[in-house]
Amino acid sequence: MDVTVEVAALLQVIQGNIPIPAMQAAMGLRNAEHFRKAYLAPAMTAGYLEMTLPDTPRSTRQRYRLTPLCLQRQRDLKGKP
Repeated sequence: MDVTVEVAALLQVIQGNIPIPAMQAAMGLRNAEHFRKAYLAPAMTAGYLEMTLPDTPRSTRQRYRLTPLCLQRQRDLKGKP
């Protein structure tokens, strides 16, 4: 995948539907603003990450998941020698 090191690291920790605090904890990051700008926003802009509740982005029940595009690219990369 043509992504930054930060986005690649984020995509590695996502399993299923996961909230922002769990992603940050899994990566050992505490600054929420930096996480959103350097990790979350670029992953979403690239089409690799999506909200589970896109109509309510500020919901306390908001989770994020890998997109079908991201899952397909991961499968393609695993198949290459």
